[in-house]
Amino acid sequence: MIFHKFWSAFVAQINKIANVFWEADPVAQMRYEYDKSVEQLKEGRLGLEQYRGLVERVTRQVAANKSQVQRLEAETKAYLKAGDRTTAAKFALELQKAKEEMAANNGQLEMHETAYGNNLKKIQHANEKLIELRDKITKYDAELKMSAAEAEIAKLSETFDMNLTTDFGEIEGVIQRRIDENRGKVRVAADLSEKGIAEIKAEERMRGELAEQALQSFEVELGMRSPETTPMSQTSKDLGPATKTTETQTN
Repeated sequence: MIFHKFWSAFVAQINKIANVFWEADPVAQMRYEYDKSVEQLKEGRLGLEQYRGLVERVTRQVAANKSQVQRLEAETKAYLKAGDRTTAAKFALELQKAKEEMAANNGQLEMHETAYGNNLKKIQHANEKLIELRDKITKYDAELKMSAAEAEIAKLSETFDMNLTTDFGEIEGVIQRRIDENRGKVRVAADLSEKGIAEIKAEERMRGELAEQALQSFEVELGMRSPETTPMSQTSKDLGPATKTTETQTN
């Protein structure tokens, strides 16, 4: 009794392990069953070929029996016409045996032809079923892979939910802050690069006016321009701040 319980428990565990392997990759299991069935079908086809050889041999025997019967019939008729009943009787006895043998062989041939036809139909049907099974395995394999991909996509869509409460949401916030900081640095650098531009431009304008004034004075000295035509008022107006600055420094 105790041994029976141990044995039952052991068999149950083995069955459990077998079920784990069985369910781990069902498509591979189906392919294994398919390949095994294909091998069995090959063996059945080989056996059918050998059986067909037997049918052909019996067919040849029936054909030989038929030729023998025809020959014996012709010889029996010939001896009867010749009036040789003794010889005709001898051929008639052989003819009777040949007909019996031909009838037996015909019966065997019909039986073998029927058996061959039935087995051929079974193998053809099994071959059709194997083709259906192969297509079904391909379909199941594709559907399993597609469903697995859909499941992974569903998991990823949940994982990559950019919510602030998730790790990815926090990481995204850090990235956005760094982007803002970098953009702030770029803006500050741009603003600082414009510092002093107005003063530089004002100084350049002042130098240009002073150069124009010096040129006009030189033209007056050369007599190329009269003092009355020199627009000193506009120059003084333009150079007002600079002149005032100079006077202040002189005082």
